[in-house]
Amino acid sequence: MANNASARKRIRQTAVRTERNAARKSRMRTFLKKVEVAIASGDKSQAQAAFQAAQPEAQRAQTKGVIHLNTVARKLSRLSARIKAMATA
Repeated sequence: MANNASARKRIRQTAVRTERNAARKSRMRTFLKKVEVAIASGDKSQAQAAFQAAQPEAQRAQTKGVIHLNTVARKLSRLSARIKAMATA
């Protein structure tokens, strides 16, 4: 257990940051899942719109340090390639 004020403060800060990071990661996953659903439905315009909304969310998660830069780049690249490969509907 924390024995001094600075250690107690670090525990409080860690708890707040953990909660905030979990919310950011969850929000990012939700946006990416919407893109997956749109791709599965076969509607290219809807998939592109969902991708446009998901892209800044993923970048924001990376900027805040929730997820690694290369992970975001890989996920967005793969989704983009899948959207481009879709037949125009």
